[in-house]
Amino acid sequence: MNDPRWRQGAQALRGRLPALALLAALLALWELYALTGLTPRWVLPSPSDVWRAGVEAAGLMAPHAAQTMLETVVGLALAIVGGLALAVGIDLYDLLRRAMYPLLVASQTIPIMALAPLLIIWFGYGLLPKVVVVWLVCFFPIAINTADGLNGADPDATALLRSMGATRWQIFRKQRLPGALPAFFTGLKIAVTYSVVGAIIGEWVGASQGLGVFMLRASNAFLTARVFAAIAVTSLLSVALFLLVAALERLAIPWYFAAAKREQWEEIK
Repeated sequence: MNDPRWRQGAQALRGRLPALALLAALLALWELYALTGLTPRWVLPSPSDVWRAGVEAAGLMAPHAAQTMLETVVGLALAIVGGLALAVGIDLYDLLRRAMYPLLVASQTIPIMALAPLLIIWFGYGLLPKVVVVWLVCFFPIAINTADGLNGADPDATALLRSMGATRWQIFRKQRLPGALPAFFTGLKIAVTYSVVGAIIGEWVGASQGLGVFMLRASNAFLTARVFAAIAVTSLLSVALFLLVAALERLAIPWYFAAAKREQWEEIK
């Protein structure tokens, strides 16, 4: 009970209780509404129907979920590499910033649903077009947030390091890059919440396996409970990826959270 880690875990759980209580209340209301019979079950199944359908179709859904996760992980990994590389280039070379930054923003005005069919035409029905869709969805928040984090480095700290004879690379490695890590993880957390959805969008356009394909087949067969079960699995995968990134963030930049905690204590005092 006196273990600081236990107290920290209990405090984190208390912080999530309102969200969990609201979710439980919404599910209960949904269940009660379904029991009234005002809407046919094939149109709006109850949460218990969705649970039963998910359990019954678990074996069928597992390979589809594995395929979607493969597309998501590969696309997200490539987005991290490409986003970091572009952010560093934008930070080091002002000409590249002026050339690429507006194009990055403009690229987000193009609907992914409009690009997905073209990717199928160009790259076929295999893994590549889904990975490209995930990459397109995840690349922008990672690149922009990291670039802004690098650009927001403390100028006084930079001037101090220069006065001490630090080279440009040393300043980047010792000050600018560590200072940009919170912004990078913010962009990464935004990206992972959309990554699974990006994979499913690619599967909707053309695929033989994946949660998107499972949803389409279940919808065409009017197995609405299975569609909801696949949606629930999609949400769980996104939440799991988000929690993984949040855990990696705490491991990578513990000093950032320690500083935030000190600021909170100072405000309380």
